[in-house]
Amino acid sequence: KKPNSEVIVAINVSRLERFDAGSVVTCETLVKSGLIKGYFDKVKIIGNGELTKSLTVEACKCSETAKKKIEAAGGTFKTCEKAEASEN
Repeated sequence: KKPNSEVIVAINVSRLERFDAGSVVTCETLVKSGLIKGYFDKVKIIGNGELTKSLTVEACKCSETAKKKIEAAGGTFKTCEKAEASEN
């Protein structure tokens, strides 16, 4: 890891299908579900794949494509004010 560099974990929007419709998906729930392992500073949701469930997704960043897919499925995206780094 370079000094002063951030570790950003990218999660495909299709990987959020594992959560039940109506769920709130946060960095903490991504870690608990096993989608994120190891150290990270931020989480970015990217638009690969499809999402069919309405979810409230809270992460540091989100690609425009992922945001559109989340909203098209009836969900919402919220930017976290400050994400907690994890050492799992």
